[in-house]
Amino acid sequence: MNMRITLLALLTTVSVASAQQTVPLRKSIETSKRSIRLDVPMTNSIRKAFTAGTRDFTGKPGPNYWQLEADYNINASLDPATQTITGTEKISVHNNSKDELRNIVLRLDHNIFRAEAQRGASVPAEATDGMVLTSIKVAGAPVDLTATPTFGRSTATPPSKLTVSGLTQTVASINLIEPIKAGATVEVEIAWHTKLPGGTIGRGHRMTQRFDDKLFQPTQWYPRLAKYDDLRGWETSPYLGPSEFYNNFGKFDVYLTVPGGWIVSGTGVLQNPKEVLTATAQQRLATVLNSDDEVTIVGESEKGPGKSTAPGDKLTWHFLADKVNDFAWATAENFIWKATRATIPGKGAIPIHMVFAPERAKSFEKAGQIARHALEFYSKLWAPYPFPQFTMQDGPSAGMEYPMVINSNQGAADHETAHQWWPMVVGNNETRYGWMDEGFNQYMNILSGADVRQRAYSLDGLGQSYGRSSGSESEAPMMWSANDAGSGYSFQTYGKTPLMLSMLGGIVGDEAVINAMKKYTATWSFKHPSPWDYMFFMNNELNQDLEWFWYYWLFTTETVEGSIQDVKTVKGKTTVTVHEAGQMPSPVVLKVEFEAAGPALKAVANAKMIDATTAVVTWPASVWFNGNRTFNAVMDFGERKIKKITFDPNGRFPDANVADNIWPREQSVK
Repeated sequence: MNMRITLLALLTTVSVASAQQTVPLRKSIETSKRSIRLDVPMTNSIRKAFTAGTRDFTGKPGPNYWQLEADYNINASLDPATQTITGTEKISVHNNSKDELRNIVLRLDHNIFRAEAQRGASVPAEATDGMVLTSIKVAGAPVDLTATPTFGRSTATPPSKLTVSGLTQTVASINLIEPIKAGATVEVEIAWHTKLPGGTIGRGHRMTQRFDDKLFQPTQWYPRLAKYDDLRGWETSPYLGPSEFYNNFGKFDVYLTVPGGWIVSGTGVLQNPKEVLTATAQQRLATVLNSDDEVTIVGESEKGPGKSTAPGDKLTWHFLADKVNDFAWATAENFIWKATRATIPGKGAIPIHMVFAPERAKSFEKAGQIARHALEFYSKLWAPYPFPQFTMQDGPSAGMEYPMVINSNQGAADHETAHQWWPMVVGNNETRYGWMDEGFNQYMNILSGADVRQRAYSLDGLGQSYGRSSGSESEAPMMWSANDAGSGYSFQTYGKTPLMLSMLGGIVGDEAVINAMKKYTATWSFKHPSPWDYMFFMNNELNQDLEWFWYYWLFTTETVEGSIQDVKTVKGKTTVTVHEAGQMPSPVVLKVEFEAAGPALKAVANAKMIDATTAVVTWPASVWFNGNRTFNAVMDFGERKIKKITFDPNGRFPDANVADNIWPREQSVK
């Protein structure tokens, strides 16, 4: 028997038989019933926090809420010739948790400049040795920096000596002999040095931190204690470049030594102006709070020891900052230093400092004015700016934020200033949930921009626009870790939140959203909310169960896709058949426009008259919770003829095709 012929015949028979079968077709999602999810997923970490009573369904800190604190004492010096910072620091780790800490996790962000460190899309301006730790002590006991860590060791068997792993990566862990008991404080001492990368090939924020050896803009420049919280314990997400903050609040006492004549700016308040400034600069500083005028503290012609600063080959600048979660600074041999003021509601005037290179002065012409507006506007919008000063620093990273400091010129001044509220006051986990930081920022920038132009803000159209981008395979849901969002990071972290809050405003009103977020800001100031805290807080403040809303916007990439399918009027009673093809439900909002003449309009309970011939009629999103995709919206305005009906007239609900939102269809915009 010819096995090849037999096999070919068999395959042919199977193929013909398959072709003759009726292939079941997938039922169209757009016409079948949909299952509406009405709750948000609760992960293991948030369930743990709810069980422990550190968080609860009010969205406020639970009765057992706690957070670690870290106080820093740092002495560092900059050598422009080698572009290297050498420093020592003491970190007081206040274990306010209920746990015994068996290890201490450090963040060594400058190791992203090492060749072997993992990173995302960011490209360092140059490869360096990263953050080189030369000594670590815990409670006075030295850590062996050379020992090979033992993985998989039983926690019941403590190590015989202090060791550390991960020194070449952005996250390192010190293995302790004795755990840090709940409520105890331990001191960690570290000696280190790091070179600041410079050059022209850097791509991404913080990837270039100097202009040659003339201007330095150190950021994330010292070993930091990682965040330890009630959700996951230590936050060990690596620093990949784009995602930024999740730090402990505490006090920073920082001494920075630089060459004489170099101006230094930074987080905190300068403690020794008489030691580092000229008498002239001190006199000028004393006038800054007198008016909104700009005051030149150090001018372009004032350069060098005894002119730009006090005399001396080297000077040590001492800064002190309390209740902050990071420290950044900048220094240059020829900084121009100008200052003005902002008047904070309920607090009074604070100084705004601007330091910049002479050749970049044009980019700072309106910087003080923009920063003043931002500080004053956002203080009214959310909560008064809590810090004693604000500084704008020139340098290669022209769009980055730190407590009391932004690395920005006037171009990004409003956006970067807004970051003083998140994450510098409300300490979000930006590594995982960047939308709670950058996304809220984008939303408030819209409000600020309208105020600058002396116009009423408008969020119309934003929510609807998501329908045109939804469905991209590169888009991660907002609750996907921002650190792992890949090419979709920018939209996930920055772009989508204003669209979400546009729809929320379309449901409860924009002013209600703003007022709820104002209270959220006050409740979580200098604390660390999770997304669930935000969701439940907003539910309670808005007095609505919006878990369905949060689920579809935060945990999915679904849309509404509403349309008007049919309109019938019988004896003055009109039935509008509304269809939703997407998985996300929405309220049914219909704008009904009547002919100018005709019988008087009857009152309709769920309608609001916009003018004499226009009504907006609303049904809640719950009309869809039975799973149906069509809803018959019945209106009885009487015998007056309707000339036009529009679904979602303010453009708040995600919809790719808005042409079918209008009846009669021929009036739609193609």
